Amino acid sequence: MLRFYISLFFFGMCTLVHAQDNYEIQVYGSELVDKGHTMVELHSNFTSEGSKTVEDGVLPTNHVFHETVEITHGWTPWFETGFYFFNSLGTDGRTAYVGSHIRPRFAIPQSWHWPVGLSLSLEFGFQKAAYSSNTTTLEIRPIIDKKWGPWYVSLNPTLDQSFKGPDQNRGLIFSPNVKWNFDISKLVSLGLEYYGSTGPFFHYDPYQEQQHQLFFVTDLNFGAAWEFNAGYGIGFTDATDRGIFKLILGRRF
Repeated sequence: MLRFYISLFFFGMCTLVHAQDNYEIQVYGSELVDKGHTMVELHSNFTSEGSKTVEDGVLPTNHVFHETVEITHGWTPWFETGFYFFNSLGTDGRTAYVGSHIRPRFAIPQSWHWPVGLSLSLEFGFQKAAYSSNTTTLEIRPIIDKKWGPWYVSLNPTLDQSFKGPDQNRGLIFSPNVKWNFDISKLVSLGLEYYGSTGPFFHYDPYQEQQHQLFFVTDLNFGAAWEFNAGYGIGFTDATDRGIFKLILGRRF
């Protein structure tokens, strides 16, 4: 019966199916933190080429550091909860605590032996208006991934809903994320990550108002207790920051 309800929940949400902001730049895999364990991650991002003026009350992103602390606890083989604390470090009054999110996530247990990994993340929270024009948001993120030998692919057909801000009446914003990588050794994987935001379904924004970023990334495998991901991203439209360095360092306890 539990299996039936979890499957129904996933398929119902996936039929619903603003780019991920520059505080947590990550394409999710389907695997959860193990039951009774906790993962602590630090997301460090530096915008080398971003906006240089205040836009809609939002401070410029050029030459600013974003530091996010993420704490995730595994409760069962199919459920975990994550908490985020967003921070900004920069000149001209851009250093501040920015906001927080909570993220429950459900997954198909690995013991079911499905041909692909499948999970669903629901992330809700707030951020200050000086750092995000949409201050209260919900992210619906289905996650589908698969590993074939040295190859790995993850698809996150994400939807964003604003409850307070300029996008609150625009409906669900389609923000797809994709990761592809290849293990070149037991320690090192190289790959690409794509992050986009096209606007509401069937009412897509003009191309230069959309967000499209491509990151060249490396993942290092220091063992099951550690996570390391780093890369450089290039933006392709006027609405996208043109250059971002990112680093994710995580430790499981």
